[in-house]
Amino acid sequence: MSDQEQSEIRLEYAKLKQEHTDFDAAINAMMAVGCDPLQIQRMKKKKLGLKDRLKSLEDKIIPDIIA
Repeated sequence: MSDQEQSEIRLEYAKLKQEHTDFDAAINAMMAVGCDPLQIQRMKKKKLGLKDRLKSLEDKIIPDIIA
């Protein structure tokens, strides 16, 4: 993987990590206010999708080293 590709992946990872954190804060605020449980569940599902995408990017950044 070239340095350019790796830096692009790291940039996308940083953006998604921030978005994941934002979703977490939004979900906590929604629960504190007592929003619709269905809406909260949808937000949690989106957050989980972001987590899966973050894991995928981590796998691209960190090479598998067989010891």
